[in-house]
Amino acid sequence: MGIEVSGILGLLILVFDIWAIIQAMQSSATTGSKILWVLLILFLPVLGFVFWLFLGPGRKKI
Repeated sequence: MGIEVSGILGLLILVFDIWAIIQAMQSSATTGSKILWVLLILFLPVLGFVFWLFLGPGRKKI
């Protein structure tokens, strides 16, 4: 049994992922870093977005 995401939740994940990809591409990070972030977000939509949100380019170091 797999986890299926549909409806409003699926649409929200899609919107947040698209926003994260656009923000990653507009960042001042290196090209390689941008590509890695985009691939992570595309292949792991929920986890990739969460990782990008906390660790992505332009984030303050804790």
